[in-house]
Amino acid sequence: MREPAVLGMVALRYLSATVELVAATLMLRSGKVATAVSINAALGLFGPLLFVVVSAIGIWGLAQGQDVSWARLGLIGLGVLLIVYAATR
Repeated sequence: MREPAVLGMVALRYLSATVELVAATLMLRSGKVATAVSINAALGLFGPLLFVVVSAIGIWGLAQGQDVSWARLGLIGLGVLLIVYAATR
């Protein structure tokens, strides 16, 4: 049996792939650079949010299923936040 955290992470990544494909199709169908840039900007907001949510599910899964110290979980969470911070700069 697969762990619930893994299933949640996979489901969100499949959702992300679907959103990316739909966005690419909308860009292609619009044929306008301005519309494509707007769609791309929306994806730029969606990506980091999804990264944080998927990472949070993974951290929750680690906390539930294994004997991982709180300090290590905190460091993983801090790493996720630093990645998001660096990506926005």
